[in-house]
Order: sequence, then C-alpha cells, then structure tokens
Amino acid sequence: MKNKILKTATELFLSQGFKSITMDDIAKEMTISKKTIYTHYSTKEAIVEATAKNLFDNISKGVDQICSLEKNPIEELYDIKRYVIEHLKGEQSSPMYQLQKYYPKVHNHLRKQQYDYMQDCMLVNISRGLEEGLFRNNINIQFISRIYFKGITGIKDADIFPSDIFNPSELQDMYLEYHLRGIVTPKGRKILNNLIQSNQD
Repeated sequence: MKNKILKTATELFLSQGFKSITMDDIAKEMTISKKTIYTHYSTKEAIVEATAKNLFDNISKGVDQICSLEKNPIEELYDIKRYVIEHLKGEQSSPMYQLQKYYPKVHNHLRKQQYDYMQDCMLVNISRGLEEGLFRNNINIQFISRIYFKGITGIKDADIFPSDIFNPSELQDMYLEYHLRGIVTPKGRKILNNLIQSNQD
C-alpha cells in the first residue's frame, strides 16, 4: 500500500504541483481513507520528501543506464535531457520550483544530492568530450561542470522563466544548445547541428 500511495502522490504532484495537491486529493484518487495514508506518511511533507527521493533515485538509475551506453558526449546529454523531461511529465507544474518555494528543507537536501550526482556525471562527460576532440581543450572542466548545474537548475525558476513564455521542454533545449555551443570544437559543432536538425525534423 505504501508504494501505491507513493506512486499516486508522485503522479499527482508532477501533473498538478506540490502545493495544490492535498492528502484528501491523494485519498480521493486512490478511493481510500485519509487515515490509511497517515498510517504510512505522518504529514504531507513526509510524502513530499518520499516523492522527491523516489524521483531522484529513479531518474539517477535511468541516467546511469544512458551513460553506460557510452555514446558521444553531445548525444548523451540530449538523451539525458529527453529522459528527465519524460519522467518529470514535461515539468508543466514546475515541480522543482514549487519544492523550493513551499518545501525548502526537502529542496535543499535534494539539491545537494543532485549537485553531487550531476557533478560526477558532467566531469566524466566533459572529459570524454575532450578525449574525442568534441570539446575545446582550453576549457576549465570544473568551471564548466558547475556552471552547467547552475544553469540547468536555474531555468526551473518560474519567476524568471514563466511557463506562459517558455515551454519547459523547449527551454531545456535552448539551454543545452547554449551550453554546448560554448565548448564544442568544429568537429563537435557538426554533431550538435545534426542533432538539432534531426530533432526538428
């Protein structure tokens, strides 16, 4: 039952946001009593925290599988982007922004996990890009990996990038292209241009 509650809560939070969904909404969706939910999760924050952890764990596993394929580093980043958007339901409800605004303790803990995980991934990705001649050899790897994290998390701020102006999926595409164009070699640029063209076709 606990896993079913978590699965339902996750779907509701992602589609409608962490703020708007109540324990009553989850109980109604599952046709169970609110008391049943409280036997597994004592507060709404507890279920929000469990949802955030579950999402992070599942997305991390999927990203690990993508990285294990060892495609070229440019294509790898696009595959990761697609996977994350798919599992966050297109981020139409701005889940990370809502988490930061209404559940800062949960958000801060998750952000630390995200940073540690993404830093490791990006260092490997950039190093491979250098080895394969796709990224410029005069870039500072530590700087690029950190500025990527700041950018990819920063574009989730709905105050600065409101969804009525920026479609979340298109915003991810714009940021990824912006990031890559700053570090690719002519060889890497050809791959990037081909990927962008194939995504538009």
